[in-house]
Amino acid sequence: MNLKAGLWQQQTMKLAMTQELTQAIALLQYSTQELSSFLENKALENPLLKVESGHVQSMDPRYDRVKPTRKKVEKDKINWIEQIGCGKTMLLDEHLKSQLHFKLTAAEKKVIERLIESLDENGYFRAELNAVASSFRISAEEAERMLEMVQELDPAGVGARNLQECLSLQLKRMPERNELAEAIMDEYFTLFAEKKWKEIAKQLGVELKEIQEVFDLVQTMNPRPASSFQNEKSAYITPDVIIKWDGESFSVSVFDEALPKISFNNDYYKRFSAAGDRNVSRFLQEKQQDYHWIVRSIEQRKETLTNVTLKIVEKQQDFFIKGPAYLKPMTMKEISDELDIHESTVSRAVREKYAQTAYGTYELRSFFSSTIKTTSDENTSSQQVKTIISKMIEGENKQKPLSDQELVKLLKEKEGMVVSRRTIAKYRDQLGIPSSSKRKRYD
Repeated sequence: MNLKAGLWQQQTMKLAMTQELTQAIALLQYSTQELSSFLENKALENPLLKVESGHVQSMDPRYDRVKPTRKKVEKDKINWIEQIGCGKTMLLDEHLKSQLHFKLTAAEKKVIERLIESLDENGYFRAELNAVASSFRISAEEAERMLEMVQELDPAGVGARNLQECLSLQLKRMPERNELAEAIMDEYFTLFAEKKWKEIAKQLGVELKEIQEVFDLVQTMNPRPASSFQNEKSAYITPDVIIKWDGESFSVSVFDEALPKISFNNDYYKRFSAAGDRNVSRFLQEKQQDYHWIVRSIEQRKETLTNVTLKIVEKQQDFFIKGPAYLKPMTMKEISDELDIHESTVSRAVREKYAQTAYGTYELRSFFSSTIKTTSDENTSSQQVKTIISKMIEGENKQKPLSDQELVKLLKEKEGMVVSRRTIAKYRDQLGIPSSSKRKRYD
């Protein structure tokens, strides 16, 4: 082995991540909202990049259907669709304070208002009652009495410190008192929630059917009593691609109208390039190159998104023609191999992107599902298995619900699907379906 020091020349090949490549990769995975924010931030640092935000204007039937001869009425700048069903909503603290009794002393009113202001968005009291008592220099018992006054306000259950207290408050407010339900809520809440009803029935000397009736009653209650007072605007998903089927062929288009419109600020460039300053010229050259990089990256993003969507449509034709029940198993690797791109590129292209179809708006990631073996030569998708599991559980005998092992057997015998018990449990959890022991009814 030669261990002598010296100078050597060696040729190697490696991939260099240029600024343009890094930017193209970043833009590809951006959602429409993220890309809009990126362009607006870029416009702040690049004077040659002009961004026109909000160039998409929605139609307002209140004004847009007027005759051409009439003078155009000034439109409301806020999207009128977003105002549907968004009437003035009273906030929770305003609603509660409006119910306060006029006979309260000024000191009592201040304490109760502080307690009301300490409620979270669901109507639960989350502050430390002792801390409130100390700040107003009152006893803990007095603070407790004030909180009980808050708990007597509408809606029922407001001011509770936990779910158990919330449900208990609602039970006590019902027209007909249910002593069994109140006893279960006060003394056996954990056992009741875990559905260990036989133990409760034994200790209280009642039948399981009676506890089932209490459970049905609790299901009608509101665990978030202040939810109706949340004044949040409805969220709307803007599709990134639109997929249409006319009965004979598909059409795929990228919906980029939601993005800000960008253009080159030629007036700025001409004005300062004429100055003849070397530093200014270098600055303009860098910003001009940056602008062209952004334009090319956006075009590349659009092209990649189109190609990936076209390939999804090609492989999932039954879904777009017949509906979601016909979703086939498909992986990102299949798409990347056929498009001759890396799998990570496909993953970035579909990240937080949505497609508008004849059956609704779907996230592009939802078209990728794992393969499930069947007893026949064909495979099925995990989504199809989930759909069948949901239908089986929906039609089961609620007094003898299907166990995961029984679902495994039924899937194999009736549908020809080979699925393990562990997979059934995982899919059931993803669907939000409890285990068979918690689905059992006693009436």
